[in-house]
This record gives sequence, C-alpha cells and structure tokens, in this order.
Amino acid sequence: MVALILGFLALRHALAGDRSILFLVLLATCGVQALVISLTQHYGLSLLWPIQLGTAVAMPPLAWLTFQSAALRPLDRKRDWLHLLGPAFTAFCSVFAPATLDVVLPALFAGYGAAILVALRIDEALPLARLGAGPRPARIWKAVGLLLILSALSDVLIAVALRLGHVEWRPLIISMFTSLTLLGVGLLSLSRDADGTGDESSDEDDPGATAPKAPRPSEQDAELIARLDALMQKDRPHLDADLTLARLARRLHVPIKQLSAAINRAKGENVSRYVNGFRVRNACALMEGGETITEAMLGSGFNTKSNFNREFARVTGQSPSAFLRSVQKG
Repeated sequence: MVALILGFLALRHALAGDRSILFLVLLATCGVQALVISLTQHYGLSLLWPIQLGTAVAMPPLAWLTFQSAALRPLDRKRDWLHLLGPAFTAFCSVFAPATLDVVLPALFAGYGAAILVALRIDEALPLARLGAGPRPARIWKAVGLLLILSALSDVLIAVALRLGHVEWRPLIISMFTSLTLLGVGLLSLSRDADGTGDESSDEDDPGATAPKAPRPSEQDAELIARLDALMQKDRPHLDADLTLARLARRLHVPIKQLSAAINRAKGENVSRYVNGFRVRNACALMEGGETITEAMLGSGFNTKSNFNREFARVTGQSPSAFLRSVQKG
C-alpha cells in the first residue's frame, strides 16, 4: 500500500511538473524501497536484498540534497559529489564486512537526519523557501529529519528483539518503521513548501558568503537597508507570493547572508517578518479600499490564512476581521 501511494504521488508530480527532479527521485526511491521490503520480508524474495540495500543507502543523502536544494542553496557538483561516499562505503562494507551494516546503515540515517535538524537551527531564514510560507517549510523538513532518525532507531529495536530471542519480530519492526518513514516523506510531498523554487544563484549571491558580525548596525547595513526599503516601496516585490530571500538578495546584488544579517541588525527581525510587514500594510490598504479579507490576503502576497492571520495580528495588534470591522464603522 505504501509503495502504491508513493508511486502515485511520484507519477502525479512528474505529470504536473511541479516538483524538482531530485524530489521525484526521492519519492521514487522511497516507493521502490517500500515495495522491495514487502517482497523480501514477507514473501521471501531474498534475491532482492541488493536492491533493498541500494535504495536504503540512497535515501538519506537524497533527502539531504533535496532539502538543501529546496531551502538552502542550489546543487553544486563540485561539493555535493561527496555525498556519494556514504553509499560507496556501505557498498564496500556489504561485500567485505557485512556484519558492519547493522552499524553503518543506522548511522547513515541518523547522521543525515541530524544534519537536517542542525541546519534548520543554524539558518534562521531558509534562502530558497518562499517567505510567504512562514514557518511551514522548516517544520516540514524537521519532520523529515526526525523520520530519518526514527528509521535508524528501528535497528535498535531489532537488536533488542534478537537479544530477547524474538527473531520473528524483525520483519514486523522493519515493515512498520520503514513504512512509517517512507509514507511520511511521501505525504510531506503534498505541500509545495517541501520543495524549492529552483532559484539559481549567481556567484555573487553565494549563500555561503558571511557578513561581518557587529553588535549594532554598521554604515554598510544602513546603506543596504535604505536600498532595500526603496526597492520594497518602488517595485513592491513583497506582492509576489513566491518571493524568496535569494530573489530579494539578487535584486540588490548582494550575498544572501549579508542581506539577512543586515535586516537582523538594523530591523531587529528576520527577513520573513520584515517582508510580511509590507504585506500586512498592503492588506490594510486594500481592506480600507473595500476589498474582502480573502481578497486583501491574496493580493498582498499571502497564500495561507493561518500565516496571514498570525502576521496581521503581530503587526497591527488585532485580527483581520477586527480591523475590517473598525474600517467599516469608521
């Protein structure tokens, strides 16, 4: 059932063309993994073990690369080829030291799951995530990271079961935990915020560039924020629901990290809140002009009501409906 669901999702997204190639490969890999586990663990087709191992070792680096290209930075072949080392080492162990696979595979899943969680803690703003999505992209990828770690924990349960003499529990544990992980990754694909916008950064937009740290805004920060404010007022990029930090930085011809740090120091808030402030003020103007709450929300760059309501209350101190009532009474 899990394999059928994942296969359907992969085919659906492939036909719609609304997901990156990496995301489709990840979904397809999860689908094959679910099918092969079912056939090997419950139907005795042990000849499929190499395929099960291959899809298993491919999943963690694929999940990381998909997360990276969706939220942090575009793929870089010169750096990202290193992620082939994990699967290559696992293949080496399967041939020359099969007993080590019980340690290597869980370490691979747990390592990449932890890497995703650590990256989300370090990066306050996800450069390639849509700013209008609010905290949803980070939550989605946190769930993926936790699912990878959960999959690694299943091996611990298998070891406990074997120590207790319950060999018959192994297929059940593998099927339950792996199916949960695979299905979770697949269902997360239903949200467009799990995948990136495909922004291509030029060299000058390298997200790895770092801004000088200062306890308070520098003159360079002030100059950059002045340019940013002018851009927001003149071109109104905040009205684009697909606006990302990467696109905003490219418009100003500055590195992503420098823009994010300047906003943090000069405005005392992150990029998402800064942009949403303009969106909320635009929504207020639209409602004052006679538009409904939904029309004002969609016309201001928001595409989820929960994020709109939360940001509107943060900026104005009241809900959109309360604001509209006050406008109508006035």
